Amino acid sequence: MAIRVEPITTADVPAVSRFLHANLNAKVTAEAWEAAVAVPWKVSAPNHGFLLRAGDGEVVGVYLAFYSERTVGGETRRFCNLGAWCVLPEQRFHSLKLLKALLAQEGYVFTDLSPSGNVVPMNERLGFTHLDTATAVAPNLPWLPVRGRLTTDPATIEDRLTGADLQIYRDHAGTAAARHVVLSRGGRHCYVVYRTDRRKDLPFFASVLYVSDPRLFRTMRRRFQAHLLTRHGILALLAEPRVTGHRPRLSRMLGAPRRKMFRGDGVTEHDIDYLYSELTCLSW
Repeated sequence: MAIRVEPITTADVPAVSRFLHANLNAKVTAEAWEAAVAVPWKVSAPNHGFLLRAGDGEVVGVYLAFYSERTVGGETRRFCNLGAWCVLPEQRFHSLKLLKALLAQEGYVFTDLSPSGNVVPMNERLGFTHLDTATAVAPNLPWLPVRGRLTTDPATIEDRLTGADLQIYRDHAGTAAARHVVLSRGGRHCYVVYRTDRRKDLPFFASVLYVSDPRLFRTMRRRFQAHLLTRHGILALLAEPRVTGHRPRLSRMLGAPRRKMFRGDGVTEHDIDYLYSELTCLSW
């Protein structure tokens, strides 16, 4: 049967979600896939990615995309985060058509923040650059409280954040994977976004996705780690110094950190963060 490449429209999302639940990750319900695709922030998205459709109309392959508009160097740039990629084994020959369809969209900065092992060399050949993802893992301990305050209360977060950080919070407050903390001390506020992660199928890790004030985060990191342990039972912190601004004490560096990549004219890794992406929208 002929295989067609089509953009994923809103009408396609339920079928795409069922396909991903059945063929990529059964631990993520079809409803969770559908909620992740419907991003809560405002953006003029051309599609939700691309799909492969067989001649009988069945979806046989999917490559999700998460779009956003970000400010880089004082200019608004369009971003496309490449998300879940799944094609039925008998149609794998057509897999690359989905990636080519996405990359053929002009004017976007592309990010791939969770590429699988065989995707990495493919991305390299297509001009993607590696981010520095050196990652420290540190035990979360019940440290004695340090001076300052920590809040996860939505109303208090709204009150303490301003400007771009307040907008980031509002854009991500409804996402499934992003968790939000504000650390405050001496009139300064550090907004932290993190997600829970698995390592060797153990759900006891927190990965830091965004830190608004690395210096304050360094001062209050132990307070944050104690919160993760005592309130959520999270045993370890995964911190990229590129994101957090420092390597935590009592940590060790991972031998094989997860790869993250990007491609775009006029941007460097300093312009790339993990917000407005699959990492904030989907918990797995």
